[in-house]
Amino acid sequence: MKLTFANDLANELKAKYNLDELTIAPEICPPNFAGDLTVNCFVLAKQLKARNPIAVAAEVKQFLDGHDDVVEAQVAKAFVNITLKPEALMRDTIQNEGQILAEAVLPKQEQRHILIEFSAPNTNKPQHLGHVRNNTIGMATASILESAGHQVTRINLVNDRGIHICKSMIAYQRFGNNTTPEREGKKGDHLVGDFYVAYDKEYRKQLAELRKNNPDLADKSDDDLFLNTEIGRAAQDMLIAWENNDEDVRELWKTMNQWVFDGFAETYRRMGVTFKHTYLESETYMLGKDIIQDGLERGVFKKREDGATVIDFEDPALGSKVVLRSDGTSVYVTQDIGTTLLKQKDYNPDQQIWVVGDEQIRHFKVLFAILKALGYEWADNLTHMAYGMVNLPTGKMKSREGTVVDADDLIDEMEELAKQATLEKAGDTPPENLDERAQTIAMAALKFMLLKVNPKTTIMFDPQASIKFEGDTGPYVLYAYARIASMLRKAQDQEDEAAPDWSALKDDSEKKLAIRCALYPEMLQKSARELDSSTLASYLLDLAKDFSTFYRICPVLNAEEPALKAARLHLSKCVKDILKHGLNALTINTLESM
Repeated sequence: MKLTFANDLANELKAKYNLDELTIAPEICPPNFAGDLTVNCFVLAKQLKARNPIAVAAEVKQFLDGHDDVVEAQVAKAFVNITLKPEALMRDTIQNEGQILAEAVLPKQEQRHILIEFSAPNTNKPQHLGHVRNNTIGMATASILESAGHQVTRINLVNDRGIHICKSMIAYQRFGNNTTPEREGKKGDHLVGDFYVAYDKEYRKQLAELRKNNPDLADKSDDDLFLNTEIGRAAQDMLIAWENNDEDVRELWKTMNQWVFDGFAETYRRMGVTFKHTYLESETYMLGKDIIQDGLERGVFKKREDGATVIDFEDPALGSKVVLRSDGTSVYVTQDIGTTLLKQKDYNPDQQIWVVGDEQIRHFKVLFAILKALGYEWADNLTHMAYGMVNLPTGKMKSREGTVVDADDLIDEMEELAKQATLEKAGDTPPENLDERAQTIAMAALKFMLLKVNPKTTIMFDPQASIKFEGDTGPYVLYAYARIASMLRKAQDQEDEAAPDWSALKDDSEKKLAIRCALYPEMLQKSARELDSSTLASYLLDLAKDFSTFYRICPVLNAEEPALKAARLHLSKCVKDILKHGLNALTINTLESM
């Protein structure tokens, strides 16, 4: 917050302590203390290199007692609680509401070009709840970064090849009877996913028979026995045929992948997910080998006795990593090295971010360490934005067994819940745009529930709880916005033209709301710097709650005086603009009425 008294205090202390820089960041005064704002003199004493925070608090109070904007300054140990004149507080916070949004943009020297990769689905099944969290975090993070002034490039890398794709293809050949999505009346990604489940069902059947007929294999893992099953060998043979460009296999692969791509496009549309570019693993999986060979010649890597190419890290936590197998084939990190260089070459970003689950933390540590060892200067600007898993009250999901929660089914359920909640709220007069409202409310509920917690946290997602219009939910924040929009429309019809009287805004709820508005730039920038959507989401919840308190205590349209009404309307409009800006930064649309 850019407050005059804090600026003046900083200048006073800089001169007294002979400092070039000093930042004073007042905080909202705790509810059990008298005052609007508080200055933490423990923090201030460290900046001043003063030993006694309580003595610093006394200095602060002495200066503020003579400041024109201050009604009262009280010392509570090493904190100074400050009550400001209403007109001074409003002047420094919401009087120029457009300035608040403008200040949300980071200084020019901090703005960068950031490439963010997220989603990364496989073309053997539809997207599920885990992808929903990934897509939501990726889009919201990109949007927050853009709102803070960065240039952002959204990238997707689709895993469209490999043994898992061949499993769906084998099952289609055996059980598909040449069906199509159109014939089945089903989205293509769902149809292909059905065959992935069918493959696993037959594979489990063959495993059971194999173990029954060969008791000596009972202790072997499923993976160890994969090629001992007929259907496992068939999938492996198909992968080899694909790599050898077998015409029939490639044709089936293209057909089934297109079914999935068409299905993905619909899921992305419903979620509002967009990308600048989508890379395909089938086009990138050979990348990286030349880079490894060059690194081998430069001594970055070495040959092991069995012929594998490895890198030995100085960090014992990373140990040793194979980058090419003894037969010369790639491993995942080889491909990722090549893809990372390709993205850097194609877009030349200042920073690359990967939104990938926390089970891949070690993989990315290894990838980044290899790129540093190869001498790429930009390798210090690579970030794995790890996120925790998301579960439903019914438990974890398993794609192969068909127990996943499909993204489309979840969105359908959310829209139906939103429609019922809207009808309950509307009573006897359902809105004409019921479906549109339900879609907006559903996505607000879904996204907000996923974004209001730190991405690193493993969460339980409860659709019923997320859709409520009360509590810490997206619909609650949407409703606050719609309530203000409705009030401002009514105010336009009344056509009062009085100038705002800022000195009349004396109630604690008015002052707290104005201060909360002024905190918006800081909260948005903090979200961008820390890649944490929960900071912004929590702020918007607090802002909506503060407005609800203000609205309950302070009449707006029926204010006692026209000048007081004008001031309260101005404050309300500021809240509305911030809610819209903040929700949009989370990729959540707003409704003008609910």
